[in-house]
Amino acid sequence: MTQNMPPMREADSAGASFSDPRLIASLRFVIGLNLAYFIIELLVALAIGSVSLIADSVDFLEDTAVSGLILAGLRFGAIWRARLGMGLSALLLLPASAGILMLFHKIAVPLPPAAVPLTLTGLGALLVNGTCALILARVRSHAGSLTRAAFLSARNDVFANVAIIAAGAVTALWPSVWPDVVVGLGIALLNADAAREIFAAAHQEHRDAQGR
Repeated sequence: MTQNMPPMREADSAGASFSDPRLIASLRFVIGLNLAYFIIELLVALAIGSVSLIADSVDFLEDTAVSGLILAGLRFGAIWRARLGMGLSALLLLPASAGILMLFHKIAVPLPPAAVPLTLTGLGALLVNGTCALILARVRSHAGSLTRAAFLSARNDVFANVAIIAAGAVTALWPSVWPDVVVGLGIALLNADAAREIFAAAHQEHRDAQGR
């Protein structure tokens, strides 16, 4: 998928676009929204024992960290921004680790999560991530792989939230741990692929910056 990624625009290397008030305001709003819903989703996930909500809640924390690091790194040079982008790609693997830990717990205690809280929490996450994705889509070209990392993460989360809602519906009809487990593993794979794409883009930006 990396061949579809747009090249780093010249305005990005100049640094002027990094001080754009719209970019800074967008990142601050996304940070606050992600952090608030991380707390909400984590509490629900622990209460009902959901693999998918655990993975998704850690994803909200990861999104908070990604946007925070982007905000802190906006004034870095092109090479350091690319290096930060490569580092941020590793954060996308955190939900995978959290999901695997909860999966082991589910195997030991195979109780399905409560379907209604699972579905409603997934719906709330969908609204939050959809809002963040729309906001970040407007500024995703401002800082190369950094803002693209935040946008891709929010976009992927929207897909994951739809799957969580579906898992809740299936669990209501067919009480089982497997819909929740399958979606949790799917979230982990989705983030792993996004990590690969972001790392590849940041690595190319690093090479381009060194060649200037």
